[in-house]
Amino acid sequence: MPHTREEALALLRQYNKEPFHILHALTVEGVMAWYAGELGYGEEAGFWSLAGLLHDIDFEQWPDQHCQKAPELLRKAGMEERLIHAVVSHAYGLCSEVAPEHEMEKVLFAADELTGLIGAAARMRPSKSVQDMEVSSLKKKFKDKKFAAGCSRDVIRQGAERLGWDLDVLMERTILAMRSCEERVAAEMAALGLA
Repeated sequence: MPHTREEALALLRQYNKEPFHILHALTVEGVMAWYAGELGYGEEAGFWSLAGLLHDIDFEQWPDQHCQKAPELLRKAGMEERLIHAVVSHAYGLCSEVAPEHEMEKVLFAADELTGLIGAAARMRPSKSVQDMEVSSLKKKFKDKKFAAGCSRDVIRQGAERLGWDLDVLMERTILAMRSCEERVAAEMAALGLA
C-alpha cells in the first residue's frame, strides 16, 4: 500500500491525464473523507479517502475494462486487497460483479455517481459552487432526465437504498461533503496546473 497520499496521487496521475478525471478523483476523495468522519469512521478516513482517490484509476485509459483492469494496476502498486475490493465494488451491476459490502463501499457506490450530478449542477449556478446549493434545486436537476444525462439516477437511487437512507438524506449529506472539500480541491487542481 502506498505509504503516502502523494504516492497514491502519483499513481492516479500515471494513468489519468484528463483534468476532468483528476477533478472527479480529488472530489470523491474529499467526499469520502467527510463521510468517514460523519459516520463514525474517523480513524479510517485515510483509507476511505484513498478508495475515493483511486476508484476510477482505470477508467480513462481502459473505459471498456473499467474495474476489470483496476485490480492489476493497484496490485502492481502494492495496494491491499480490501482497497481493491472497494474500488471494484463501486461499479457493481454496471461493469463489476463485486457487490459493495462494507459501509464505506456502499458510500462510495452512492456518492460517486451523485458527485457527478452535483458537480454538473454547481457549474450551472451563478456562483459555480456547491456552497449555496440546496437539496430542492438538486432534486429538480435530478428529475430532469436531460440534465447530466450520463449520471445514472438508478445508481443514485440504488445507492441510497443500499445505505438504508432516504434519497434526500443522501443528497443533503453529499452536498455537505462536497462543500467541505470544494476549496481544497480547486486549490489542488490549480497547483497541479489543471485548473
